Amino acid sequence: MNRTDRLYALVEELRAVSPRARPARELAARFEVSIRTVERDISALQQSGVPIYAEPGRRGGYVLDKSMTLPPLTFTPAEVVAVAVALGRAKDSPLASHARSALRKLVAAMPPPEGATARDLAARIHLVVEPEPYPRVSKVIERALLHRRVLRIEYEDRKGDATVREVEPTVFVGGRGGHWYLVGMCRLRQDVRVFRLDRIRRAEETEEASPEHSLDRFSMEVPNVILWNLDLG
Repeated sequence: MNRTDRLYALVEELRAVSPRARPARELAARFEVSIRTVERDISALQQSGVPIYAEPGRRGGYVLDKSMTLPPLTFTPAEVVAVAVALGRAKDSPLASHARSALRKLVAAMPPPEGATARDLAARIHLVVEPEPYPRVSKVIERALLHRRVLRIEYEDRKGDATVREVEPTVFVGGRGGHWYLVGMCRLRQDVRVFRLDRIRRAEETEEASPEHSLDRFSMEVPNVILWNLDLG
């Protein structure tokens, strides 16, 4: 995890437990860094205006101001397990690791009795699925999409021939055959191309900003796949 991602994750971790404090040693263990690194990160966040303060005492630590947190959520144990089931069926999809993190925060925010009930109910539900393995290069592609950066990939086509390409990534898509794809503007072909994730041997996020492309054009170019899109409104 690079420093930018860690700073964001620190804020989200403190937001999830607020108004409780999180000791520096626990944060250090959570992000696999030293306590000194956590202290430097917290200082950087404070200097940038994030309302984090230190709470003294035996149970003290760092606290994110309540105004930066969501009000209490009244999920029932069954509702939480329903969310867990949905995430379980999508565990090999884009941003799956972030979904698991969100679920942990949701359970942690529940009162202890309801949290225990949710864990007990979840233990009695089993999913029988055979998902396609989610390629490691997907994490690099996720970051490039998030940061809107050009990707450099080594891609193997259906004949086994490999080429190195620069791609302006636009969307993840879920195919009817159960595969995941990256759709973007291929600079080598000077046109829209669809890249199956399990055929991408290597992926590197460059420092170059990726131009914006209209999704309408991409949906016309790739009729055999379903655009992976979530409405969060």
